Amino acid sequence: MSPRTLRPLVEISQLMLDHKLAALTRAAAAREESKTRLAGLSRPLAETDLPLAAAAQAGLLYERWAEARRAEINLTLARQTAEWIEARDAARQAFGRADALRRLSDRG
Repeated sequence: MSPRTLRPLVEISQLMLDHKLAALTRAAAAREESKTRLAGLSRPLAETDLPLAAAAQAGLLYERWAEARRAEINLTLARQTAEWIEARDAARQAFGRADALRRLSDRG
């Protein structure tokens, strides 16, 4: 194939690469947000002026609530990690195609 006939394929492959890279960026951002939310649940509670028994009870209630949120976030993070891996692999494949077509086009 001549470079002239490859040019449209090169442009299409570049558009596909851009699309896959945008999907990878979105997947990575969602995953990082979940990691941040998970880390936020690990912070210690602020000191209060509550009586000791009430503070302990509040702390236990918070930990029970936080543990449920951690479980939810961990499930979301697992799904997002799988999506990120798929997006990364798709972007790699699109890069390979675009690079191969560009090299073929440059040869001619």
